[in-house]
Amino acid sequence: MAFEWSQYRCQDAYDELFEKPGVPRAGAKQLLSYLQGISAKDLADRRVAADLAIKVMGITFTVYSEGKTLDRAWPFDMIPRVIARKEWERTERGLKQRVNALNHFIQDIYGDQKIVKDKVVPAEVLVDSVNFRPQCVGVQPKFGVWAHICGSDLVRDGDGTLYVLEDNLRVPSGVSYMLENRMVIKRVWPELFETSNILPVDDYPAQLYDTLAALSPRPGDQPKMVLLTPGIYNSAYFEHAYLAQQMGIELVEGTDLFVDDDDCVYMRTIYGPKRVDVIYRRIDDLFIDPEAFRPDSVLGVKGLMRAWIRGKVGLANAPGAGVADDKVIYAFVPAMIKYYLDEEPILPNVPSFLCMDAKQRKHVLANLDKLVVKPANESGGYGMLIGPRASKEEREKFRGLIEANPRNYMAQPTLSLSTAPTITDDGVEPRHLDLRPFILSRGESTYVTTGGLTRVALVKGSLVVNSSQGGGSKDTWVVDLDEDLEQRQSQGGQSQSQSQGQSTGGPR
Repeated sequence: MAFEWSQYRCQDAYDELFEKPGVPRAGAKQLLSYLQGISAKDLADRRVAADLAIKVMGITFTVYSEGKTLDRAWPFDMIPRVIARKEWERTERGLKQRVNALNHFIQDIYGDQKIVKDKVVPAEVLVDSVNFRPQCVGVQPKFGVWAHICGSDLVRDGDGTLYVLEDNLRVPSGVSYMLENRMVIKRVWPELFETSNILPVDDYPAQLYDTLAALSPRPGDQPKMVLLTPGIYNSAYFEHAYLAQQMGIELVEGTDLFVDDDDCVYMRTIYGPKRVDVIYRRIDDLFIDPEAFRPDSVLGVKGLMRAWIRGKVGLANAPGAGVADDKVIYAFVPAMIKYYLDEEPILPNVPSFLCMDAKQRKHVLANLDKLVVKPANESGGYGMLIGPRASKEEREKFRGLIEANPRNYMAQPTLSLSTAPTITDDGVEPRHLDLRPFILSRGESTYVTTGGLTRVALVKGSLVVNSSQGGGSKDTWVVDLDEDLEQRQSQGGQSQSQSQGQSTGGPR
Protein backbone atom coordinates (compact mmCIF):
# COMPACT_ATOMS: atom_id res chain seq x y z
CA MET A 1 0.00 0.00 0.00
CA ALA A 2 1.42 3.39 -1.04
CA PHE A 3 1.70 6.34 1.34
CA GLU A 4 -1.18 8.80 0.86
CA TRP A 5 0.52 12.16 0.43
CA SER A 6 -2.81 13.93 0.86
CA GLN A 7 -2.53 12.88 4.52
CA TYR A 8 0.74 14.77 4.92
CA ARG A 9 0.12 17.84 7.09
CA CYS A 10 2.20 20.89 6.14
CA GLN A 11 -0.01 23.88 6.94
CA ASP A 12 1.96 25.16 9.97
CA ALA A 13 5.05 26.30 8.01
CA TYR A 14 6.34 26.84 4.49
CA ASP A 15 6.97 23.35 3.13
CA GLU A 16 9.78 22.81 0.62
CA LEU A 17 7.90 20.15 -1.36
CA PHE A 18 4.23 21.12 -0.97
CA GLU A 19 2.34 24.36 -1.64
CA LYS A 20 -0.49 22.97 0.51
CA PRO A 21 -1.62 19.48 1.53
CA GLY A 22 -1.76 17.28 -1.55
CA VAL A 23 -0.44 19.99 -3.93
CA PRO A 24 3.30 19.65 -4.73
CA ARG A 25 5.51 22.56 -5.69
CA ALA A 26 6.57 22.71 -9.34
CA GLY A 27 10.10 21.41 -8.69
CA ALA A 28 8.85 18.46 -6.62
CA LYS A 29 6.05 17.17 -8.89
CA GLN A 30 8.17 14.49 -10.55
CA LEU A 31 9.65 13.27 -7.27
CA LEU A 32 6.32 13.10 -5.47
CA SER A 33 4.60 11.48 -8.45
CA TYR A 34 7.18 8.71 -8.25
CA LEU A 35 6.96 8.38 -4.45
CA GLN A 36 3.17 8.14 -4.71
CA GLY A 37 3.60 4.74 -6.34
CA ILE A 38 6.02 3.40 -3.73
CA SER A 39 4.51 0.97 -1.24
CA ALA A 40 5.07 1.38 2.48
CA LYS A 41 7.10 -1.85 2.47
CA ASP A 42 9.30 -0.69 -0.41
CA LEU A 43 9.86 2.62 1.38
CA ALA A 44 10.89 0.77 4.55
CA ASP A 45 13.19 -1.55 2.59
CA ARG A 46 14.93 1.37 0.91
CA ARG A 47 15.35 3.10 4.25
CA VAL A 48 17.15 -0.01 5.53
CA ALA A 49 19.28 -0.03 2.36
CA ALA A 50 20.24 3.62 2.91
CA ASP A 51 21.24 2.95 6.53
CA LEU A 52 23.30 -0.05 5.43
CA ALA A 53 25.04 1.97 2.70
CA ILE A 54 26.02 4.63 5.25
CA LYS A 55 27.55 1.98 7.53
CA VAL A 56 29.37 0.22 4.67
CA MET A 57 30.73 3.54 3.34
CA GLY A 58 31.87 4.46 6.85
CA ILE A 59 30.07 7.82 6.94
CA THR A 60 30.32 8.92 10.56
CA PHE A 61 30.37 12.00 12.76
CA THR A 62 31.73 12.43 16.25
CA VAL A 63 29.77 13.54 19.31
CA TYR A 64 31.43 14.75 22.51
CA SER A 65 29.12 13.73 25.33
CA GLU A 66 29.73 13.54 29.06
CA GLY A 67 33.46 13.32 28.60
CA LYS A 68 33.18 10.60 25.95
CA THR A 69 34.03 10.71 22.26
CA LEU A 70 31.48 8.73 20.27
CA ASP A 71 31.51 7.93 16.56
CA ARG A 72 28.02 7.55 15.16
CA ALA A 73 26.63 6.65 11.75
CA TRP A 74 25.55 9.74 9.83
CA PRO A 75 21.77 10.34 10.33
CA PHE A 76 20.21 10.59 6.87
CA ASP A 77 16.69 11.00 5.54
CA MET A 78 16.15 9.71 2.02
CA ILE A 79 13.37 12.07 0.90
CA PRO A 80 15.39 14.86 -0.77
CA ARG A 81 14.81 18.57 -0.52
CA VAL A 82 14.07 20.10 -3.94
CA ILE A 83 14.90 23.61 -5.18
CA ALA A 84 14.04 24.91 -8.65
CA ARG A 85 17.09 25.99 -10.67
CA LYS A 86 15.68 29.48 -11.34
CA GLU A 87 15.46 30.21 -7.59
CA TRP A 88 18.88 28.72 -7.01
CA GLU A 89 20.54 30.93 -9.63
CA ARG A 90 19.39 34.02 -7.71
CA THR A 91 20.57 32.49 -4.43
CA GLU A 92 23.95 31.74 -5.99
CA ARG A 93 24.36 35.37 -7.08
CA GLY A 94 23.51 36.50 -3.57
CA LEU A 95 26.07 34.19 -1.97
CA LYS A 96 28.83 35.35 -4.33
CA GLN A 97 27.97 38.96 -3.57
CA ARG A 98 28.06 38.32 0.16
CA VAL A 99 31.42 36.52 0.22
CA ASN A 100 32.93 39.20 -2.00
CA ALA A 101 31.89 41.91 0.49
CA LEU A 102 33.14 39.86 3.47
CA ASN A 103 36.59 39.47 1.90
CA HIS A 104 36.71 43.22 1.25
CA PHE A 105 35.80 43.77 4.90
CA ILE A 106 38.49 41.48 6.28
CA GLN A 107 41.17 43.07 4.10
CA ASP A 108 40.00 46.52 5.19
CA ILE A 109 39.95 45.60 8.88
CA TYR A 110 43.58 44.44 8.77
CA GLY A 111 44.48 47.49 6.70
CA ASP A 112 43.21 51.07 6.86
CA GLN A 113 39.87 50.26 8.52
CA LYS A 114 38.04 52.71 6.29
CA ILE A 115 34.68 51.17 7.11
CA VAL A 116 35.29 52.01 10.79
CA LYS A 117 36.55 55.54 10.06
CA ASP A 118 33.43 56.14 7.97
CA LYS A 119 31.34 54.90 10.93
CA VAL A 120 29.61 52.14 9.01
CA VAL A 121 30.85 49.55 11.53
CA PRO A 122 31.33 50.82 15.12
CA ALA A 123 34.91 50.73 16.40
CA GLU A 124 33.83 49.06 19.65
CA VAL A 125 32.66 46.01 17.71
CA LEU A 126 36.27 45.32 16.71
CA VAL A 127 37.82 46.30 20.02
CA ASP A 128 35.99 43.45 21.73
CA SER A 129 36.16 40.95 18.86
CA VAL A 130 37.66 37.68 20.10
CA ASN A 131 38.57 36.69 16.53
CA PHE A 132 40.48 39.82 15.55
CA ARG A 133 44.15 38.81 15.19
CA PRO A 134 46.67 41.66 15.66
CA GLN A 135 49.27 39.35 14.06
CA CYS A 136 47.44 39.80 10.72
CA VAL A 137 47.50 43.61 10.60
CA GLY A 138 49.17 44.79 7.40
CA VAL A 139 49.09 41.36 5.74
CA GLN A 140 47.79 41.16 2.16
CA PRO A 141 47.13 37.55 1.13
CA LYS A 142 47.10 36.49 -2.50
CA PHE A 143 44.15 37.94 -4.50
CA GLY A 144 43.11 39.85 -1.37
CA VAL A 145 41.09 36.77 -0.38
CA TRP A 146 41.00 35.70 3.26
CA ALA A 147 37.97 33.40 3.32
CA HIS A 148 38.60 30.92 0.51
CA ILE A 149 36.02 28.44 1.80
CA CYS A 150 32.78 29.75 3.29
CA GLY A 151 29.70 27.91 4.49
CA SER A 152 26.70 30.24 4.79
CA ASP A 153 23.59 28.97 6.57
CA LEU A 154 20.28 29.76 4.87
CA VAL A 155 16.80 29.46 6.36
CA ARG A 156 13.37 30.02 4.85
CA ASP A 157 10.65 31.77 6.84
CA GLY A 158 6.94 31.08 6.74
CA ASP A 159 6.33 33.49 3.86
CA GLY A 160 8.93 31.74 1.67
CA THR A 161 11.69 34.34 2.07
CA LEU A 162 15.18 32.83 2.09
CA TYR A 163 17.41 34.50 4.70
CA VAL A 164 21.11 34.22 5.49
CA LEU A 165 21.27 33.12 9.12
CA GLU A 166 25.06 33.25 9.54
CA ASP A 167 28.37 32.94 7.71
CA ASN A 168 31.03 30.38 8.68
CA LEU A 169 34.48 31.61 7.65
CA ARG A 170 36.93 29.88 9.96
CA VAL A 171 36.83 26.13 9.32
CA PRO A 172 33.34 25.47 7.87
CA SER A 173 32.45 21.79 7.79
CA GLY A 174 29.81 19.56 6.26
CA VAL A 175 30.62 19.50 2.55
CA SER A 176 31.73 15.86 2.65
CA TYR A 177 28.28 14.90 3.94
CA MET A 178 26.70 16.82 1.06
CA LEU A 179 28.73 14.72 -1.38
CA GLU A 180 28.13 11.44 0.42
CA ASN A 181 24.39 12.15 0.70
CA ARG A 182 24.27 12.26 -3.10
CA MET A 183 26.14 8.95 -3.35
CA VAL A 184 23.70 7.29 -0.95
CA ILE A 185 20.58 8.72 -2.61
CA LYS A 186 21.78 7.45 -6.01
CA ARG A 187 21.88 3.96 -4.52
CA VAL A 188 18.40 4.33 -3.04
CA TRP A 189 16.62 6.07 -5.95
CA PRO A 190 18.77 5.35 -9.05
CA GLU A 191 15.76 5.48 -11.38
CA LEU A 192 14.98 9.09 -10.45
CA PHE A 193 18.35 10.25 -11.79
CA GLU A 194 17.43 8.79 -15.17
CA THR A 195 14.17 10.71 -15.46
CA SER A 196 14.79 13.98 -13.56
CA ASN A 197 16.98 16.97 -14.46
CA ILE A 198 18.94 16.96 -11.19
CA LEU A 199 22.07 19.12 -11.33
CA PRO A 200 25.30 17.40 -10.18
CA VAL A 201 27.37 18.24 -7.10
CA ASP A 202 30.40 15.99 -7.62
CA ASP A 203 32.69 18.71 -9.04
CA TYR A 204 33.36 20.19 -5.58
CA PRO A 205 36.64 18.33 -4.85
CA ALA A 206 38.08 19.47 -8.21
CA GLN A 207 36.92 23.04 -7.56
CA LEU A 208 38.45 22.97 -4.07
CA TYR A 209 41.71 21.61 -5.48
CA ASP A 210 41.89 24.46 -8.01
CA THR A 211 41.09 27.02 -5.31
CA LEU A 212 43.94 25.74 -3.14
CA ALA A 213 46.38 25.36 -6.05
CA ALA A 214 45.85 29.02 -6.98
CA LEU A 215 47.40 29.99 -3.62
CA SER A 216 50.75 28.37 -4.39
CA PRO A 217 53.74 30.72 -4.02
CA ARG A 218 55.45 28.83 -6.87
CA PRO A 219 53.17 29.33 -9.90
CA GLY A 220 53.95 27.13 -12.87
CA ASP A 221 54.99 24.16 -10.74
CA GLN A 222 52.73 21.34 -9.61
CA PRO A 223 51.93 22.57 -6.09
CA LYS A 224 52.48 20.37 -3.07
CA MET A 225 49.34 20.69 -0.95
CA VAL A 226 48.30 19.18 2.38
CA LEU A 227 45.26 19.19 4.63
CA LEU A 228 46.20 19.97 8.23
CA THR A 229 43.96 18.17 10.74
CA PRO A 230 43.94 18.19 14.56
CA GLY A 231 43.77 14.40 14.40
CA ILE A 232 41.45 11.44 14.64
CA TYR A 233 39.59 12.69 17.72
CA ASN A 234 38.29 15.82 16.01
CA SER A 235 34.55 15.74 15.29
CA ALA A 236 35.14 16.51 11.59
CA TYR A 237 37.98 14.02 11.05
CA PHE A 238 35.86 11.96 8.63
CA GLU A 239 35.57 15.04 6.44
CA HIS A 240 39.30 15.83 6.66
CA ALA A 241 40.22 12.34 5.50
CA TYR A 242 37.50 12.31 2.85
CA LEU A 243 38.50 15.62 1.23
CA ALA A 244 42.21 14.81 1.29
CA GLN A 245 41.51 11.49 -0.41
CA GLN A 246 39.19 13.05 -2.99
CA MET A 247 41.76 15.73 -3.92
CA GLY A 248 44.71 13.34 -3.86
CA ILE A 249 46.65 15.39 -1.29
CA GLU A 250 48.33 14.41 1.97
CA LEU A 251 46.44 14.42 5.26
CA VAL A 252 48.87 15.67 7.91
CA GLU A 253 49.06 16.65 11.56
CA GLY A 254 51.19 19.42 13.00
CA THR A 255 54.06 17.10 13.88
CA ASP A 256 54.36 16.12 10.19
CA LEU A 257 55.41 19.67 9.23
CA PHE A 258 58.22 22.06 10.10
CA VAL A 259 59.42 25.51 9.04
CA ASP A 260 63.09 25.95 8.10
CA ASP A 261 65.39 28.96 8.54
CA ASP A 262 64.20 30.45 5.23
CA ASP A 263 60.58 30.35 6.44
CA CYS A 264 59.60 27.62 4.01
CA VAL A 265 57.28 24.82 5.16
CA TYR A 266 58.33 21.20 4.75
CA MET A 267 56.63 17.85 5.27
CA ARG A 268 58.54 15.01 6.83
CA THR A 269 58.51 11.90 4.62
CA ILE A 270 60.45 8.64 4.50
CA TYR A 271 62.24 10.08 1.47
CA GLY A 272 63.29 13.23 3.28
CA PRO A 273 61.70 16.69 3.65
CA LYS A 274 59.31 17.80 0.88
CA ARG A 275 58.42 21.47 0.52
CA VAL A 276 54.74 22.33 1.05
CA ASP A 277 53.17 25.12 -1.00
CA VAL A 278 49.59 25.24 0.27
CA ILE A 279 47.95 24.17 3.53
CA TYR A 280 44.20 23.67 3.85
CA ARG A 281 44.05 24.08 7.57
CA ARG A 282 41.22 22.62 9.64
CA ILE A 283 42.62 23.93 12.93
CA ASP A 284 41.46 27.10 14.68
CA ASP A 285 43.70 30.18 14.56
CA LEU A 286 44.88 29.98 18.15
CA PHE A 287 46.33 26.50 17.67
CA ILE A 288 48.04 26.72 14.27
CA ASP A 289 51.34 28.23 15.45
CA PRO A 290 52.61 28.13 19.07
CA GLU A 291 55.12 30.84 18.20
CA ALA A 292 52.43 33.35 17.17
CA PHE A 293 49.43 32.27 19.22
CA ARG A 294 48.98 29.79 22.08
CA PRO A 295 52.44 28.61 23.16
CA ASP A 296 50.96 25.42 24.65
CA SER A 297 49.46 24.23 21.35
CA VAL A 298 50.70 20.83 20.19
CA LEU A 299 48.43 20.83 17.11
CA GLY A 300 50.12 23.48 15.01
CA VAL A 301 53.45 24.22 13.36
CA LYS A 302 56.00 26.57 14.91
CA GLY A 303 56.80 29.42 12.52
CA LEU A 304 53.81 28.85 10.23
CA MET A 305 52.62 32.45 10.56
CA ARG A 306 56.06 33.75 9.57
CA ALA A 307 56.05 31.54 6.49
CA TRP A 308 52.57 32.73 5.51
CA ILE A 309 53.26 36.44 6.09
CA ARG A 310 56.41 36.20 3.95
CA GLY A 311 54.43 34.55 1.14
CA LYS A 312 56.31 31.25 1.36
CA VAL A 313 53.13 29.19 1.85
CA GLY A 314 49.42 29.61 1.10
CA LEU A 315 46.90 29.11 3.90
CA ALA A 316 43.18 28.47 3.45
CA ASN A 317 41.31 29.85 5.18
CA ALA A 318 43.69 32.65 6.10
CA PRO A 319 44.36 33.28 9.79
CA GLY A 320 42.23 36.15 11.00
CA ALA A 321 39.31 35.46 8.65
CA GLY A 322 37.21 34.70 11.72
CA VAL A 323 36.92 38.42 12.46
CA ALA A 324 33.95 38.32 10.07
CA ASP A 325 32.71 34.99 11.48
CA ASP A 326 30.99 36.79 14.33
CA LYS A 327 27.24 36.95 14.86
CA VAL A 328 27.52 40.64 15.79
CA ILE A 329 29.56 41.50 12.69
CA TYR A 330 26.94 39.52 10.74
CA ALA A 331 24.40 42.26 11.40
CA PHE A 332 26.52 44.70 9.38
CA VAL A 333 26.95 42.57 6.23
CA PRO A 334 24.14 44.32 4.29
CA ALA A 335 25.88 47.64 5.02
CA MET A 336 29.20 46.13 3.88
CA ILE A 337 27.65 45.14 0.55
CA LYS A 338 26.49 48.70 -0.03
CA TYR A 339 29.77 50.20 1.22
CA TYR A 340 32.27 48.05 -0.70
CA LEU A 341 30.25 46.98 -3.75
CA ASP A 342 27.72 49.81 -4.10
CA GLU A 343 24.99 47.19 -4.53
CA GLU A 344 21.77 46.26 -2.78
CA PRO A 345 21.94 42.90 -0.95
CA ILE A 346 20.38 40.10 -2.97
CA LEU A 347 19.86 37.86 0.07
CA PRO A 348 18.52 39.47 3.26
CA ASN A 349 19.78 38.99 6.79
CA VAL A 350 17.45 37.80 9.50
CA PRO A 351 16.40 40.95 11.42
CA SER A 352 18.79 41.25 14.36
CA PHE A 353 19.13 43.08 17.65
CA LEU A 354 22.59 43.85 19.06
CA CYS A 355 22.74 43.74 22.84
CA MET A 356 25.72 46.13 22.86
CA ASP A 357 23.28 48.88 21.85
CA ALA A 358 21.39 50.09 24.93
CA LYS A 359 18.06 50.59 23.14
CA GLN A 360 18.21 47.24 21.36
CA ARG A 361 19.36 45.50 24.56
CA LYS A 362 16.31 46.87 26.39
CA HIS A 363 14.07 45.41 23.70
CA VAL A 364 15.81 42.01 23.91
CA LEU A 365 15.58 41.82 27.70
CA ALA A 366 11.88 42.71 27.54
CA ASN A 367 11.19 40.00 24.95
CA LEU A 368 13.36 37.04 25.94
CA ASP A 369 10.31 34.79 25.70
CA LYS A 370 9.91 35.64 21.99
CA LEU A 371 13.50 35.81 20.69
CA VAL A 372 16.42 33.53 19.89
CA VAL A 373 19.53 34.81 21.69
CA LYS A 374 22.97 33.81 20.41
CA PRO A 375 26.52 34.31 21.68
CA ALA A 376 28.77 36.02 19.14
CA ASN A 377 31.22 33.19 18.49
CA GLU A 378 29.70 29.86 19.46
CA SER A 379 28.83 27.26 16.81
CA GLY A 380 27.01 23.96 16.55
CA GLY A 381 23.86 25.37 18.16
CA TYR A 382 25.57 25.62 21.55
CA GLY A 383 25.17 28.44 24.03
CA MET A 384 21.95 29.89 22.59
CA LEU A 385 18.51 30.50 24.01
CA ILE A 386 15.34 29.69 22.06
CA GLY A 387 13.06 31.96 24.08
CA PRO A 388 9.61 30.52 23.33
CA ARG A 389 10.79 27.04 24.32
CA ALA A 390 12.98 27.99 27.27
CA SER A 391 12.04 27.80 30.94
CA LYS A 392 11.76 30.90 33.10
CA GLU A 393 15.01 29.89 34.83
CA GLU A 394 16.85 29.63 31.49
CA ARG A 395 15.61 33.05 30.40
CA GLU A 396 16.71 34.61 33.68
CA LYS A 397 20.12 33.01 33.30
CA PHE A 398 20.50 34.63 29.87
CA ARG A 399 19.33 37.96 31.25
CA GLY A 400 22.32 37.88 33.56
CA LEU A 401 24.71 36.81 30.80
CA ILE A 402 23.56 39.62 28.52
CA GLU A 403 23.82 42.26 31.24
CA ALA A 404 27.30 41.05 32.19
CA ASN A 405 28.67 41.02 28.62
CA PRO A 406 26.30 42.70 26.14
CA ARG A 407 28.87 42.74 23.30
CA ASN A 408 28.83 38.95 23.27
CA TYR A 409 25.12 38.57 22.51
CA MET A 410 22.66 39.30 19.74
CA ALA A 411 19.05 38.28 19.23
CA GLN A 412 16.71 37.46 16.38
CA PRO A 413 13.01 36.75 16.08
CA THR A 414 12.02 33.10 16.22
CA LEU A 415 11.50 32.21 12.59
CA SER A 416 8.98 29.64 11.48
CA LEU A 417 11.61 27.54 9.70
CA SER A 418 10.47 25.74 6.56
CA THR A 419 9.78 22.03 6.69
CA ALA A 420 10.08 19.04 4.38
CA PRO A 421 8.62 15.51 4.46
CA THR A 422 10.83 13.27 6.58
CA ILE A 423 10.57 9.56 7.30
CA THR A 424 10.06 8.90 11.02
CA ASP A 425 9.06 5.90 13.10
CA ASP A 426 5.52 7.30 13.01
CA GLY A 427 5.42 7.70 9.22
CA VAL A 428 6.23 10.64 6.94
CA GLU A 429 6.04 13.89 8.90
CA PRO A 430 7.24 17.50 8.42
CA ARG A 431 10.55 18.42 10.05
CA HIS A 432 12.29 21.81 10.17
CA LEU A 433 15.47 22.32 8.16
CA ASP A 434 18.13 24.75 6.97
CA LEU A 435 20.66 24.75 4.12
CA ARG A 436 24.44 25.23 4.10
CA PRO A 437 25.86 25.94 0.63
CA PHE A 438 29.64 26.20 0.26
CA ILE A 439 31.36 29.05 -1.58
CA LEU A 440 34.94 28.94 -2.89
CA SER A 441 36.76 32.22 -3.62
CA ARG A 442 39.97 32.59 -5.59
CA GLY A 443 40.16 36.20 -6.71
CA GLU A 444 38.05 36.95 -9.75
CA SER A 445 36.49 33.47 -9.76
CA THR A 446 33.87 32.37 -7.22
CA TYR A 447 32.19 28.95 -7.15
CA VAL A 448 29.02 27.96 -5.28
CA THR A 449 27.93 24.37 -4.73
CA THR A 450 24.75 23.30 -6.50
CA GLY A 451 22.51 23.41 -3.47
CA GLY A 452 24.39 22.38 -0.36
CA LEU A 453 24.02 20.41 2.86
CA THR A 454 20.39 20.35 4.02
CA ARG A 455 20.34 19.77 7.76
CA VAL A 456 17.09 18.58 9.29
CA ALA A 457 15.85 18.57 12.88
CA LEU A 458 14.83 14.94 13.33
CA VAL A 459 13.20 15.67 16.69
CA LYS A 460 9.56 16.64 16.21
CA GLY A 461 9.02 20.38 16.61
CA SER A 462 12.72 21.11 17.16
CA LEU A 463 14.42 24.04 15.42
CA VAL A 464 17.96 22.75 16.16
CA VAL A 465 19.35 21.02 13.08
CA ASN A 466 22.93 20.36 14.22
CA SER A 467 23.92 16.69 14.10
CA SER A 468 25.57 16.97 17.52
CA GLN A 469 22.15 17.84 18.96
CA GLY A 470 19.88 15.33 17.27
CA GLY A 471 19.85 16.64 13.71
CA GLY A 472 20.27 14.75 10.46
CA SER A 473 20.49 15.60 6.78
CA LYS A 474 18.90 15.25 3.35
CA ASP A 475 20.21 15.31 -0.18
CA THR A 476 19.53 18.66 -1.86
CA TRP A 477 18.28 18.58 -5.44
CA VAL A 478 18.51 21.64 -7.65
CA VAL A 479 16.29 20.66 -10.56
CA ASP A 480 15.79 22.09 -14.03
CA LEU A 481 12.06 22.33 -14.63
CA ASP A 482 11.05 21.18 -18.12
CA GLU A 483 9.66 24.59 -19.12
CA ASP A 484 12.77 26.42 -17.87
CA LEU A 485 15.05 23.93 -19.62
CA GLU A 486 13.20 24.38 -22.90
CA GLN A 487 13.41 28.17 -22.59
CA ARG A 488 17.15 28.02 -21.82
CA GLN A 489 17.80 25.69 -24.76
CA SER A 490 15.76 27.95 -27.04
CA GLN A 491 17.73 31.02 -25.95
CA GLY A 492 20.98 29.09 -26.36
CA GLY A 493 20.00 28.05 -29.87
CA GLN A 494 19.18 31.63 -30.82
CA SER A 495 22.50 32.90 -29.44
CA GLN A 496 24.40 30.17 -31.28
CA SER A 497 22.56 31.00 -34.55
CA GLN A 498 23.37 34.69 -34.18
CA SER A 499 27.01 33.91 -33.40
CA GLN A 500 27.32 31.66 -36.44
CA GLY A 501 25.71 34.32 -38.62
CA GLN A 502 28.21 36.95 -37.49
CA SER A 503 31.24 34.69 -37.87
CA THR A 504 30.36 33.76 -41.44
CA GLY A 505 29.52 37.24 -42.57
CA GLY A 506 25.79 36.54 -42.54
CA PRO A 507 23.05 39.08 -41.76
CA ARG A 508 23.18 40.87 -38.40
